[in-house]
Amino acid sequence: MIMETAPPSLVSKARTAFNSAAAKAERVFTDLKSDREEEKQSTRNENDSQEENEVKPQGWRTAHIRKKQEWQNKLKYLRIGRKEVEDQDKVEDSAMAAPFYDENLIILKAKQEQEAKASDVGCLVESLNAVDANSIPPASIVKQLAAAIEAGKRAKTVKDFVASSGSSSPVRERGGLSLSAVKSLVLGEKEDKLGFDSGDEEKLVSLINALFNVDSGFLSRKIVSDLESPTNRPSFAKDLHAAPPSSFVVKLAEVIGSFTTPRRMTLFWCKVVDELRKCWNEEKHIPWIPLDNNPDLKSCLLHQWLQVINCCLARKARSIAASEALDAVMRQASSANEESDVSEATGSLLYAKSNSGELILRLGVYHQVENLTMLETGEPVYAPITQEGPLLTEDLIRETEELVLRTGSMGAGCSQLLSDMQAFKAANPGCILEDFVRWHSPPDWTENGNLSGDDSSPVRGQLSTRMQKEGNLWRELWETAKPLPAVKQAPLFDEDLAVEGILNYLEDIPAAELFEQLFTSLLSLGFVMVEPVLATNDDLSKLFFECKDYVVAICQGGAWTDKLDDLCQVYETVETMLLRPEEVLRSMKQTEDSPSSGSETKRRFKRLGFIFRGSKERKQTRVPSETEPKSTEPSPRQSFSSLFDGKSSLFAKRPPRPENVTLV
Repeated sequence: MIMETAPPSLVSKARTAFNSAAAKAERVFTDLKSDREEEKQSTRNENDSQEENEVKPQGWRTAHIRKKQEWQNKLKYLRIGRKEVEDQDKVEDSAMAAPFYDENLIILKAKQEQEAKASDVGCLVESLNAVDANSIPPASIVKQLAAAIEAGKRAKTVKDFVASSGSSSPVRERGGLSLSAVKSLVLGEKEDKLGFDSGDEEKLVSLINALFNVDSGFLSRKIVSDLESPTNRPSFAKDLHAAPPSSFVVKLAEVIGSFTTPRRMTLFWCKVVDELRKCWNEEKHIPWIPLDNNPDLKSCLLHQWLQVINCCLARKARSIAASEALDAVMRQASSANEESDVSEATGSLLYAKSNSGELILRLGVYHQVENLTMLETGEPVYAPITQEGPLLTEDLIRETEELVLRTGSMGAGCSQLLSDMQAFKAANPGCILEDFVRWHSPPDWTENGNLSGDDSSPVRGQLSTRMQKEGNLWRELWETAKPLPAVKQAPLFDEDLAVEGILNYLEDIPAAELFEQLFTSLLSLGFVMVEPVLATNDDLSKLFFECKDYVVAICQGGAWTDKLDDLCQVYETVETMLLRPEEVLRSMKQTEDSPSSGSETKRRFKRLGFIFRGSKERKQTRVPSETEPKSTEPSPRQSFSSLFDGKSSLFAKRPPRPENVTLV
């Protein structure tokens, strides 16, 4: 018999439904309790984090509280893979960060565009080509050269400076481009390490060509000078020991100072040295440098070295011309000897008759000396072409002086004297020592006045006492001298060796030394150009001359590089006086009325007043009193340079050469 199961009653169904609902409610309650505890824990972590970090950047947020659906979805994504979850988190985080960085990114982009334009070589070339002849170099360029001096102190030479990676860009920090810190962090100073881009080479070549093209009018400035003024303006550059205002060095200083990093400055300098070497090899003169002048010892060393290069080019050209002329004379004399008797030779050939009556060809003749004949033969005396002395720059004079004082040697004096004797013998066959002394050192010859009345007497005077002493240097050298024209002698000054030494030094010049000379040269150009304008301004002339006197006092001191900030501030003030004189006058008046004003221009004038007062105090401490005994001992540079400007008492002076005389 089969028993049938009774259908569930209504009561049992209600009980089952109630139990199911209670179970679901319990689960929901448990979930809500878990979410609440998670919220409290998140809040507690936030408070702890705020206590640990005193300052939080603007826009910082706590980890957001996820809802129930969010953590359920994350658990579901675990089955798919954790990578998608991490990618979604990154998208959420970037979306959260975007509103905070929007403003900074705009500022960053604007500054990057401004900096890129400033560092673009093409824009730089265009701006330099468009420089107004009446404008002075901008203060920003002077500041960048000043910052380059500071940066150059960390490297021995420019090669070391280029090779070093560097830690920052001091030019931009000091020049007002505050983006350098951000850029060095983001890009690792990519620009400063790489220097120029590969696409800049063509633009750099055009810049070099413009700098070395004398006909291009590149960076030409209108400089007004009053040579009759007691305070001659061009002398300001000499007061600073700088290059002349219109020289190559000043133009180079403005070009190098226009680059935005010291590394670019030194890389461009290396290209300039390569171009200088090319000019020497191709026998081209350096533009805006005197062609054939001895080094100006009152200018900077860089200008003196460039003068030596140009002077060596001129000397080599003269030497080649003299050698060719001598060869032509020898060929003409040889042809005359073969065709006819020597006595019948004509043309440019010059002969001297010896005591035996033999005609001897004169070699290396420069010109005939008036009222002077050889004592034994009666033939006229001819001045020979002599070798030119060494080209001494300031550093070489100092080294030579130290050598002479340490060893007691006469240096190159004996070699020069022997060379002159050999050239004199070649130009005056049959001459004697007395003839040479009468031409080379007239004070060492005394005329007798022909007291005997015998005109046939070969000796009509006598040598000085020092020349007659036994073992006299002149007589010993005369006995060893052979008749030899100057062009056939061993050179006393090797132009190739001298220029090669200069170019090699310029390649390894200390970076700070290079930038210091460029800085002072550009500084002097600005003051020289401004003076004609401000010197006649009754309201600003006093302030300008105070600025000028301060710059001279500082630059003539021993540690002027410690005052670079002050010098830049003074130059910036002078630039403001030229461009915006009404602003300067207004600031000066307001500074006197309310010295505590916060304007930048007013603060500058307040600081300038303090600087000038300090400068005047330093001047007063250096000026000796009237009763103080003054030293009569000349400075080493003056005393030694005078030795090379003229002959010493040992070598005396030769008569000056006539200007326009044809070489023979």
